[in-house]
Amino acid sequence: MLSKKHLKRSLFLLAGICFSLFTLCGVVQGDTSGKSPWQRLETKHTIIKYMTVEDLRKFDSNIDYSPGGWSLKSMFSTGDSKNPAGSIATKLDALYEKVQGILGMRGKIKKVVIEVYPNTKKLHETYFSITGRKCHIKGWYIFEVNTIYLNNDDVHEGILAHEMAHSIIDHYFSVRPPKATAEILARYVDKQLEF
Repeated sequence: MLSKKHLKRSLFLLAGICFSLFTLCGVVQGDTSGKSPWQRLETKHTIIKYMTVEDLRKFDSNIDYSPGGWSLKSMFSTGDSKNPAGSIATKLDALYEKVQGILGMRGKIKKVVIEVYPNTKKLHETYFSITGRKCHIKGWYIFEVNTIYLNNDDVHEGILAHEMAHSIIDHYFSVRPPKATAEILARYVDKQLEF
């Protein structure tokens, strides 16, 4: 049986290890200050990370998709400026389910994180920090962190659906398909979307 002294020492050691792992994870994620610039909005199928409410409003305005596959945006409005969180959550969940339907890959799949950067420059800086190379794309998906990276300057529902398809494909099968196969399926989604 452990004495109180040994128990305290063990708890202290365990707390130190947990703190070290927590700190290390923060550094790996790129946040050494302990303060994240990200705000989060969780929906049925996604976790949206954005920096300001204005970024969320712009993202909502750029995604022209509604449940049922048609959009009122093109006819009447540019989204719900008073409640961008509710509006974008509805749009993204409907788009995600549409992509699942096109692929025939329905069911419970791990939520995908969508990081929405305010502009192209911030997105390119992130790409460079991850890959060490210059960015020549408008968005991408990384399986290992189940994250889609987009920016508000270039985002639209087609890009988002394509990247959602990558996440769905990679998490639907027990063994990930080859990248070329996943890309063919994601492009199939592009062709089948009806906006």
